Formats: sequence, structure tokens, C-alpha cells
Amino acid sequence: MASDNEPTHEFDPHLTEGQVQHPDQTDPYFGHLITAMVTPFTPDDKIDFDAFEALAVRLVEEGNDSLVVSGTTGETSTLEDHEKESLVRAAKSAVGDRAKVIAGTATNHTDHDLLMAKRAERAGADGQLVVTPYYNKPSQDGVFAHFTAVANAADLPLMVYDIPGRTGIPIATETILKLAEHPHIMSLKDAKNDITATTEVLTKTDLEVYSGDDQNVLAWMAMGAAGVVSVTAHVASPTFRRMIDAVLNYELREARIAHGELGPVIRAMMTRVQGAVSCKQVLNWLGTGMHPGVRLPLVQANELEKQLIIADLREAGWQL
Repeated sequence: MASDNEPTHEFDPHLTEGQVQHPDQTDPYFGHLITAMVTPFTPDDKIDFDAFEALAVRLVEEGNDSLVVSGTTGETSTLEDHEKESLVRAAKSAVGDRAKVIAGTATNHTDHDLLMAKRAERAGADGQLVVTPYYNKPSQDGVFAHFTAVANAADLPLMVYDIPGRTGIPIATETILKLAEHPHIMSLKDAKNDITATTEVLTKTDLEVYSGDDQNVLAWMAMGAAGVVSVTAHVASPTFRRMIDAVLNYELREARIAHGELGPVIRAMMTRVQGAVSCKQVLNWLGTGMHPGVRLPLVQANELEKQLIIADLREAGWQL
């Protein structure tokens, strides 16, 4: 019999015998390859909708199943609400039924999130991407209440985005397990780099899990994840598609080759400057007509940063 000073352990229904699942996320709702799109601007800092729609079409033609609009890489923090809604409409107009459009609706003000969820639904979004409230650092009860409120606000499949490096706090695995029971919460964008936590989510829930780190796609899919929400895919979608299809076809050697080819490209796009900055710069170099401008507080790459990006891409065999 336990003494009064010994710790007690509450029963955890998620740990009951026989609950371990064997993930096989081969037909996820949002597909396997998703690019988190940049928002192109004109030299006078207006949204360049022509460039945006052209990019959306090109990404779908290169193998993307879904597109994220006004996410982090889309500079959501410096977009006005009406601009975000217009971007969803533009993306849907450009790609139609060929790909799903996921609206980044997240802020760190829950009531504002509820409004953005409704605006995204009105604009025709196929889903919404919602990040942990940043800066506020709520408790896990607060995190759960926030996601639940946003999920209830619109009839849209919701992708939870766990990226503690940006938000200041992780979403605890126990919180994700509870959120997975909500009928609108269908998927997780995992940028926590915690393989143990990811495995627990994969084996205890029906959430479709996406790598939120481009370098982790092969490892995450080998564990049973659905795919990736990528930044680097702006300039390397065909290679990501080849790697993903190889995994789905159990062709490990081909998947490894594609993973190796992506290494220096991911380094160029994700480690030298912020992703939105590098994407626009490289797309500009590739002759797409993309202006490299970003909105403050982001600034364009300086000359040293550009040279580092070019060196990485040349290592990958690119001629720039």
C-alpha cells in the first residue's frame, strides 16, 4: 500500500494495452507534397498577384498536392487580413481542383484567429494551418483551448503547426493526442525535431503528420508520416516528388539518392537567410520574374549571404 508521501500516477487512456497503431499514411487528405508559398511583392510593396498565380500553377505542375498561402514563408505577419483573403481566392482561381489550398490563419490573438478562419472559409480555402500562439507562452490548457476554438470556428480541416523555435513553446504530446480527437483537426505539421514525440503521435492517433523541416522528410516518411510542408520545394519540387514517390513505392535506394541531392539545396534555402528571403532571391535568379523584395522587418540578402547561397547551389550542380 502506497504511503501518503509516494507519488500517484493517474490512469492514461492513451497508454492502454493494444492502442499502438501502425501508420501507413499513403492517401492523406492534403496529399504528400505541400509548398508553403512566398508572397511576391512589386517594387512598390504591393502584392504581385500575377507572379503569385504563376508560381502556384508552376508548383502544381511540378507535383505539389497542396499549397499553403500566407504562412510563415508567405510573410503572414506583415500581411493585412484582406490581403490574406485575396491570396486564398487567387490561389483557388489559379489551381482550381488540381490542388488544395491551405490558408494560414494563425495569430496570437484567439478572437482574431476565429475571424481569419471564417474569412478563409468564405474565400474557398480547403483547410487552415494554425500555429501555436506565439509570444504569449500559454499553458498547455491554453494551447488546447486555442486550437479547439479555432477548429470550431469554421468547417475546415485544420493542420496544427508545432514549431517551438518560433513560438517559444512546444505543443506537448499529451495535448496533441487530445487535439487529435477533434473532428476538424486532421493533421500535424511537425517542426519540433523530436523523433520520440513524433513516433508517439503517429502510433496513437489518426493525424496525418507532415515534416515541417525539409531535411527530415525521408526520416519522417520512413516512420509512416504523410509527407512535407516545404520551403525548399519552391525550387526543388521535382526532386521532393521523386523522393516521396520512392518512399511510397518502397524504393529506399532511390529515396536516399534524392535525399542526398536535396541536401545542399536545403542548406542554401534554409540556413543562410530566412526562407522567404532565400526563396524570392533564388526564384529571381532562375528567371521567373519574381521580385526579390520582402517586407520589413525582413530585408533582402546581402552580398555575402548571396554568395553562400550560390556556393551551396553550385555544390548541388546548379549553374548560376
